[in-house]
Amino acid sequence: MHPRVLIVAEHASLRFGGEAALPLHFFVGLRKRGVEAWLIVHARTRAELQTRLGSDINRVTFIEDDWFHRLMWKLGNFLPDKVSYHSTGLLSRLRTQITARRLAKNLVASHAIDVVHQPIPVSPKEPSIMAGLGAPVIIGPMNGNMSYPPALAKRPGQKPGSDIVLKSLRFLANQLHHILPGKKLAELLLVANERTRIALPTMNRGKVKTLVENGVDPDLWQPVTKRRSRAEDGLKIVFMGRLIELKRVDLAIVALFQLRHIPGLRLTVIGDGPERPKLESLALKYGVGDRVEFLGWREQNEASILLEKADCLILPSIHECGGAVVLEAMSIGLPVIATAWGGPLDYITPDTGFLVEPASEAALVEGFATAIECLARDPDLARRMGEAGRRRVLEHFTWPSKIDEILMHYRDVTEQNG
Repeated sequence: MHPRVLIVAEHASLRFGGEAALPLHFFVGLRKRGVEAWLIVHARTRAELQTRLGSDINRVTFIEDDWFHRLMWKLGNFLPDKVSYHSTGLLSRLRTQITARRLAKNLVASHAIDVVHQPIPVSPKEPSIMAGLGAPVIIGPMNGNMSYPPALAKRPGQKPGSDIVLKSLRFLANQLHHILPGKKLAELLLVANERTRIALPTMNRGKVKTLVENGVDPDLWQPVTKRRSRAEDGLKIVFMGRLIELKRVDLAIVALFQLRHIPGLRLTVIGDGPERPKLESLALKYGVGDRVEFLGWREQNEASILLEKADCLILPSIHECGGAVVLEAMSIGLPVIATAWGGPLDYITPDTGFLVEPASEAALVEGFATAIECLARDPDLARRMGEAGRRRVLEHFTWPSKIDEILMHYRDVTEQNG
């Protein structure tokens, strides 16, 4: 018999993307197994969950915005994104946790919950107050402790002194673990890798185990049975993700410019964000505007269809803790070109794609261009890499297998506390 589970999260959303997708995947995966599971989440995702969850929406408790959330949001608008996230954003998330903790204690008592699971925030340094709930707590899988590649640590548009401000805010956040000891008191902390384990608060009471946070639904991200011929229309590259500075889509556009002599080469950009106007202007500046298509944000089912029409994925990000899009592309059977930094290092092997060392911006552009040209010249190489990628995903990174693992952890924790 499965344990009764309560998932507590700031967001549960495929539309928000990134870490917000993890609680939703866990909840839906558990319910498919017949597990008695409930979810506490902020009301920002109510409309999406109402369309996705069917009758299981009755198992969701929503936390509404209050005056404090609204005040933090207004103040955060005057700050740079990173500073806002670690200051007003952190205070807002802690406010949500305070309400979530009160609701969780009530649900644990009323539904005889066996284990409480807090999958996000994935940052190992962000404090948690999920303790003293009447049931053991599991936190994670976490993934973080990321830095920028040394050669690219000074980013375009970075304001003087911003690093000092961020380091100060992170230091203060770390000290909060002494006041808000959720992670110190949790029965189990899950981490994606060793660098995340190092960043955990010291003197944890519970065990620390490894579980990669990202996964794919192999039924959604299916390989194309027959790849289209590239004899006439050339290599189709796709980027998928939020258009923010650290994704460095500009480097992919410059690489495309360097390869303008290759006929039919095209880049499709799936996603939206503040960098989109700059990227559209950059493509025009380099004379490749007719080779770069910006499609905006797409639902997962639409994105999977678009990936099926591509020949490879590129992820030029220089600060990618996870990189679920890499696994999604590999599941479909696409080779992947990515920066050799952070999450992609956990997924991509020499037989499934190309990892480009971030020695400099010029080195990244050159490496991306070389990898793209290899695939453009050798369709059979692309096919072999895609097939190897699909095999690797099925062996290690599917959501059904992750649900198997998390259920094992639930049982271990509940048996220890039984």
